[in-house]
Amino acid sequence: MEEALIKYKNVEIHQQELCVLSGVDLELHPGELAYLIGKVGSGKTSLLKTFYAELDVESGQAEVLGYDMRRIKRRHIPELRRKLGIIFQDFQLLIDRTVYENLEFVLRATGWKDKHAIRERITGVLAQVGMEHKGYKFPHELSGGEQQRVVIARAVLNSPRIILADEPTGNLDAETGHDIISLLADLSRAGSLVVVTTHNLHLLKEFPGRVFRCAEHQLAEVDGEMDIIRKE
Repeated sequence: MEEALIKYKNVEIHQQELCVLSGVDLELHPGELAYLIGKVGSGKTSLLKTFYAELDVESGQAEVLGYDMRRIKRRHIPELRRKLGIIFQDFQLLIDRTVYENLEFVLRATGWKDKHAIRERITGVLAQVGMEHKGYKFPHELSGGEQQRVVIARAVLNSPRIILADEPTGNLDAETGHDIISLLADLSRAGSLVVVTTHNLHLLKEFPGRVFRCAEHQLAEVDGEMDIIRKE
């Protein structure tokens, strides 16, 4: 198996002085689809935030893409984040720009200069997420599912090795949510590590992956579909 992209050993995570998770041991590899499940406030989003240095790791050993998350310097955080694809529940698209301009903004901000290469890359990712004919539209002209597809396109622009998705189906109907997880599963099969926080346990059956439950300040890997559903 390839070298782990995320390696946590005996990690403790705090949220405003309170310990939300302790003793976290975790190794995640390229091509894996990993789910973080658990009740609201159980620590799954806090754990996700430590992967992109939005939240500090209090103790233990924590490594993401070779960066030591205990000692990472503030000036290196943007560099780390450029190597990650981050998908938020509330989209965070620039509402005064078209889909194409949203994606172009990200590429230019991350050092792309060649107009032809930019156009080619944007065309490619929009086709990948089934939005190839919507580049001229503004976010408010799209459905929630379409906006989330654009967010996924934005996340994969720079071919990240890790994609982090925080409740990506939370605001979507069941069918659209299914399509979004299907897209993320495709990305994991193509070689990215995809980590998803979710409340939608039915998707775990259709798109199997490794499942980790946050409960009682602990993180534990869960085996067995019935075990997952019964304990939630």
